[in-house]
Amino acid sequence: MATSTKKAKELPANAFVHEILAEVSKQRSVAKKVEVLKKYRNDGLTAILIWNFDESIVSMLPEGEVPYNKNEVPIGTDHTSLRREWKNLYHFVKGGNDSLSKTRRESMFIQMLEGLHPEEAEIICLVKDKALTSIYNIKQEHVSKAYPDIKWGDRS
Repeated sequence: MATSTKKAKELPANAFVHEILAEVSKQRSVAKKVEVLKKYRNDGLTAILIWNFDESIVSMLPEGEVPYNKNEVPIGTDHTSLRREWKNLYHFVKGGNDSLSKTRRESMFIQMLEGLHPEEAEIICLVKDKALTSIYNIKQEHVSKAYPDIKWGDRS
């Protein structure tokens, strides 16, 4: 009789962050979640996980729904990804680029969202409110086990 151990789905090497988070969420054990996080680690993924889970990071954007037009073009044509855009996330947190006006910061955020794959844009909207766990089954403990090099706290 075969045992039913669910093997993690193989994602492309340049998987979108939403694909990685969805795969982590599907895993039932902490060990499997950590395994998937380790396998697909990239700067965009770690940046959004740190923003979401590190309590010392303060979002400089208003809480709640963001009024933007989703990028509905077919996948693979005209989207950017968090793999590329993570370098610009510092503009949206306290201590990142405090010289920006509120209006400029919010318009930059909307421009970034409109260029991202719609599911990646949704992730950023969740992360700015520290609400990633409302959609994805992932905890800070999973991230800490997968990425022991991340130092939590004292970021703002």
